Formats: sequence, structure tokens, C-alpha cells
Amino acid sequence: MAENTDSTSPPASFSRLVRFNRISKAKSFEFDEKPTEAELRAIARDLGALSVRKMRFSGTLAPLGRDGWQLEGTLGATVTQACVITLEPVRTRLDLEVRRRFLPEPDYDSESLEIEYSGDDEVEPLEATLDLGHVAIEALALALPDYPKAEGAELPPEAIDGDDDSADGDSQNPFAGLAALKDTLDKDG
Repeated sequence: MAENTDSTSPPASFSRLVRFNRISKAKSFEFDEKPTEAELRAIARDLGALSVRKMRFSGTLAPLGRDGWQLEGTLGATVTQACVITLEPVRTRLDLEVRRRFLPEPDYDSESLEIEYSGDDEVEPLEATLDLGHVAIEALALALPDYPKAEGAELPPEAIDGDDDSADGDSQNPFAGLAALKDTLDKDG
């Protein structure tokens, strides 16, 4: 762990704080962070995954302009999730490029309340500290498959077609009741 990071922050599954006032604006700050085994288990729990292995987040924080910072890093991890169909383990290897810019929020005078949104999802407000662990977990969570599927796993045809094999054999569109109500109201009105 780099000397300018701090792992005594509030409890989180993987927290590595960098205090901007402790790093030099004259050069880039390099980081290389790997969670402990206990942190990997906590990350998996937080992500709803079966396991997380071989996670590493490395890169640099470089001065950006007068008061900002730019993070450029690489995040690698192997995550095992449950298949949404069979619940079999599905392993995904992710190698991601992570970029964030941390800029001071503009000072607005009391008469000007107009704030423009740039739409840039890489820009975040500059605070006194940066949690590299939080950045890594956020990037990992966004990159994971929403619906992991084991190779060859298929939904049963009735799940795809919407057929209902209920005891009375009556399968109905969820909007059929609304259509019937509309027909009744039209006849009465």
C-alpha cells in the first residue's frame, strides 16, 4: 500500500483513502492496490457474487489544471456469479480501463444559481480525500453482467412464450382485465 493511502477510513468492503493534501502537485502519484482475502469476500457479498478473486487496481493520479486531479488506472478481477437460469457458477474475467477526473466545484455567487451539467460521467467533484477502493468497486459493479448465464443454459419454452399451465388452463395477458374494464365502461357510457 502506498504511503499516502489510509485504510483506517469508515468500514467498507475495500477502502483505500488518498488524501490530496498529502500528495505532490508537482508529479503523478502511483497506486497499486490489492484487496486482502477478507476484503475479497466482503466485495463478493456486496456485489451479490459468489466470489471475487485476483482483483488489482493500479494506475496514477496526475495533477489536472490548477486544482484538479485525473485518475487513470487498470482494474482486473475474476468474479464468479450464479447463473440466472441454473444457478451454476459463471466466471467472468474483467480487465477494465478506469478514468476519472476530480475537479473543484465552481463557486457560484448568490445571484447565479444556474448550474450546467456536462453529462461527462468521468467527472466527479473534488473532495479532500479519494477512496480508490470505492472507485474500483464502482467500476467493477458497472462492468459485471446483469444476468450471467451458464454456457448452454436456456429458459424453458413456457417462460419465453408466457404460456401458463395452470389448473384451469386459462392464461391471460396482464392487460386483458384492463381491456375488459374499458369495454364495460364504453358500453355503459
